[in-house]
Amino acid sequence: MNVVGHLRCFVMVAEELHFGRAAERLGMAQPPLSQRIKRLERELGVRLFDRSSRKVELTAPGRLLLDEARDILTRVDRVYSVAERARLGESRAVRAGVPSDLGGPIVAALIAAFRARRPDVRLDLREAGTAEQVRALAEGALDAAVVRHPCDSRDLELGPMLGRPLGVLLPAGSDLAASPEVHLADLAGRDLVLPPRAEAPGAHDELLASCRRHGYAPGAVHEARHPEFALGLVLAGTAVALVPRADVPAGTAWRPLVGEPLAWRTSCAWRRARDPEHARAIADFTAVATAVLRREAGMTPLDAAPARRVVPRPSSGFLA
Repeated sequence: MNVVGHLRCFVMVAEELHFGRAAERLGMAQPPLSQRIKRLERELGVRLFDRSSRKVELTAPGRLLLDEARDILTRVDRVYSVAERARLGESRAVRAGVPSDLGGPIVAALIAAFRARRPDVRLDLREAGTAEQVRALAEGALDAAVVRHPCDSRDLELGPMLGRPLGVLLPAGSDLAASPEVHLADLAGRDLVLPPRAEAPGAHDELLASCRRHGYAPGAVHEARHPEFALGLVLAGTAVALVPRADVPAGTAWRPLVGEPLAWRTSCAWRRARDPEHARAIADFTAVATAVLRREAGMTPLDAAPARRVVPRPSSGFLA
């Protein structure tokens, strides 16, 4: 016996108090509807309706059972709704891009935080540079990304802009490593190692322009696709690297730059999703990613960041 189906028929007849109209609303013929009501009455052992040629009325047992029937149907509908959300969650993932230099602990924290917030949605993280991420967002291959600015953000939604100051990574035996802070102009003439320009052209060009404005014109710029190659150049004294504060590799020293003239500007970016459930999942990812970047990477909202100090370098007068 299809109890749920019979209860739906019972509630519909109780609301209409007319078998013809109830059958029309249910999309069925009147005789099968009458048979269902009779089978339900036999199963329950009570008469639910008084029928006559002129009208249909609920009996006293029918009135008592109506609220219970409605409650049961509401609960059944809720079960189907939960099952549908679970089915969609299992088949739908948030496809998100992150920079290759984000760092293992930060990636792990991001995954853990998203799982805690949305255990019903799979997170598909992909390592990619900003330029590749922006293309993937435009093509629909990514739902969201952690991008470095400036970048082409046309047609993209952007989260809060976060800043992460850059310092200089030097060989531990360098003369500059003896200072608690380094003027950017003190690096003049030294080679610089950076991630490939193709990964984030805007950020790459902006950093070099800022270096020149503050008196540092690198002797040469080396592109390092792998952090270990960049580290090798620094250890050999061939180049310096401009990187955020992190675990300092053996044999090197990290020093902040006077006045914090350089910073990475980072935010989440995404394309607006048409499906409301998917849009909520993407919004949850961007909120989690922003919180993790602030907590784990020490990034600061730029609108709340303290004003940078501008300090004249005594030996040259360059602003640093």
